[in-house]
Amino acid sequence: MQLGRRGAHRPRGAAALTRIAVTEAESAVLAALWRRGPLSAASLMDEVKSRQPWGDATIKTLLHRLMQKGAVRSQKEDGRQRYHAVIDRQAYVEGEVQDLLDRLFDGRPDRLVALLAERPDL
Repeated sequence: MQLGRRGAHRPRGAAALTRIAVTEAESAVLAALWRRGPLSAASLMDEVKSRQPWGDATIKTLLHRLMQKGAVRSQKEDGRQRYHAVIDRQAYVEGEVQDLLDRLFDGRPDRLVALLAERPDL
């Protein structure tokens, strides 16, 4: 997975006016929280490591960055810190698709649909 910069995405709620840029690596941490969310740090690391070959330090760094950006928050539950995604998965996916359309198809969904119709193997 590349660690390149990705598009910015809007979280729901009070932070909805702010766009949050998320890297591909950070999106792997968000995906774990969307799949299983709210998770303790240990459970989050286990979930991410089940799909990525990263060590604890890398995952902690990504989690810290996401928290600094406001994409993830923590809350104490049952005496343990638990982490949850602030960014809504559907909003994230829509932002990624819009970025793809803008970058590769001049913002035109019909061009993407035409490509997919011509190349069903993609």
